[in-house]
Amino acid sequence: MIDQLGFQHVYQPPTAERSGTPTLLLLHGTGGTEMDLLQLGRMLAPEAGVLSPRGKVLERGMPRFFRRLSEGVFDEEDLKVRTAELADFIAAAAAHYQFEPRRVIAAGFSNGANIAGSLLLLRPEALGGAILFRAMVPLVPPALPHHHDTPVLISNGRQDPMVSVDETERLADLLRRSGAAVTVEWQSGGHELTPQDINGARRWLEPLI
Repeated sequence: MIDQLGFQHVYQPPTAERSGTPTLLLLHGTGGTEMDLLQLGRMLAPEAGVLSPRGKVLERGMPRFFRRLSEGVFDEEDLKVRTAELADFIAAAAAHYQFEPRRVIAAGFSNGANIAGSLLLLRPEALGGAILFRAMVPLVPPALPHHHDTPVLISNGRQDPMVSVDETERLADLLRRSGAAVTVEWQSGGHELTPQDINGARRWLEPLI
């Protein structure tokens, strides 16, 4: 069931009492739910708030954040609509739960990483940073946004059968040309999330908390 903010979701407030503590926007991969990445969020930043929505598109019964036409081929028109919808949800959740919208840092895996990348390219005001695990180029906008050193980590696998090294480098270049401060970390594995991903993301995130 979709709630009054537009997405079925979980919100957990920050455990830290100081102001400015970030909120992690957890974005699951294909077939996941709003529960899948909660443990990951606590591993990355135990004191941060957590906002974890469930994607509203179903592909053979599996939740996703936007439609695809085939493996690796995205429905760009649907992606644009879903990106705007997710950005509006973040803003509504920030007002409802009273967290700082510019302190939202996305942590997305696969399909979730791809819509986080789309937010960075189409609705840059929605995020203050992003961790992209196994991300592809979601789309190339007609005009690049103007980021002011928005921190972005791309953590991809060198043996990933779904995301090539060239695709990763294209994404990094696209975001850098938009003004984001991009770090790329390579893992030895494939499309799965590994302890190395988590440890690297936690180290990258520490200065931002």
